[in-house]
Amino acid sequence: MWTLEEARNRLLEDLPRLPLESVPLEAAIGRFIPSELAAAIDLPPFDNSAMDGYAVRAEDTRGASPEQPVRLRRIGATAAGNVFTGRAEVGDCVRVFTGSPLPAGTDCVIMQEDVDATESDIVVREPARPWEFVRFRGEDVAAGSTALSRGARITPAAIGLLAALGLPHVTVRRRPRVAIIATGSELQPAGTPLEPGRIYESNSPMIEALLRTAGAQISHRLWVPDDSRRTADALAETLSSADLVVTAGGASVGEHDLVRSAFTGLGGSVEFWRIAMKPGKPFFYGRLGERILMGVPGNPVSAFVTALLLVLPALLSMQGAEDPLPPDSAGVLAEEISNPDSRRNFFRVILNRAGQVHRAGVQASHALSPLAAATGLVDVPPRTTLGAGDTVRVIRIP
Repeated sequence: MWTLEEARNRLLEDLPRLPLESVPLEAAIGRFIPSELAAAIDLPPFDNSAMDGYAVRAEDTRGASPEQPVRLRRIGATAAGNVFTGRAEVGDCVRVFTGSPLPAGTDCVIMQEDVDATESDIVVREPARPWEFVRFRGEDVAAGSTALSRGARITPAAIGLLAALGLPHVTVRRRPRVAIIATGSELQPAGTPLEPGRIYESNSPMIEALLRTAGAQISHRLWVPDDSRRTADALAETLSSADLVVTAGGASVGEHDLVRSAFTGLGGSVEFWRIAMKPGKPFFYGRLGERILMGVPGNPVSAFVTALLLVLPALLSMQGAEDPLPPDSAGVLAEEISNPDSRRNFFRVILNRAGQVHRAGVQASHALSPLAAATGLVDVPPRTTLGAGDTVRVIRIP
């Protein structure tokens, strides 16, 4: 069996990057910068006021005090979006507002609430410091410097930065087209009367929801019974158009586990199968030319955990993410967690606001309600007991 790290590294090294495309800035949220993005302009593009107040020469306020205030002539005003065309000389001041370009001849701003003002002058009772309340040209981002690094995810704040740099479009990698095939004759769709011996199909909507958090565009969502021909037909249909096909179920060793044999029958090769982890051991990865197949187990918790730890990083890597692994947070165990198994076990847990980690109920691979309550996973090594009070890393669930 492969370790999780071996399997994930193989995927990240093996999978191709998706083609580039230019998209409107507002459509770029969640995408990734494919190469270092340099700023074309300074940000801010000019020295400007950080406050509503008065631009002055700091030298003119030296020695100002409540007992000996300094009076400065008001020679004009400039709002944000305008430029004061004159120049302040000794004893002058200019009314400015947040974002106003700093008038020539001035070197600092005094807040309006710190002066007594009239239409013709201001009275200053405390010395100003040179460059106080001034935002310097290029202090945020200098022209030619790196605004966003290669592989950076475009967050709402990054949208603001790119807009401030004047970019209406941004180059990113195309979103991955993903097909999902749920297998199993026992399944039936939600919204129909449940027949004896059958269960509602839950893996494909769950996996779709998870993969959409990584930017996936779902091209197909199919269900096939345990039938070799229909399984092969579904694989052939989806592999012809999707960048990645994810199957749920049919990946183990039973006589109804038909996905791998159907795939190899189409000419595909299984690159690896079975991971030394719990839940999720039967995961496999295969290729048919440039088309990719990943098979997650049929038990819903196993399907979710392997999709989170293996499929999601693969999708993010294909889009150019510099760090495609799920984020994690530190937490402190509120109770003992024991793993007597020979495989590492990913326990479903709840990390609360106080940083305490509790088990999210029953840890069986079929139990969806504890998974729905969980906020993360804790990786417990084989034959290991972690005690209450131990610090752990919690892999966060989107």
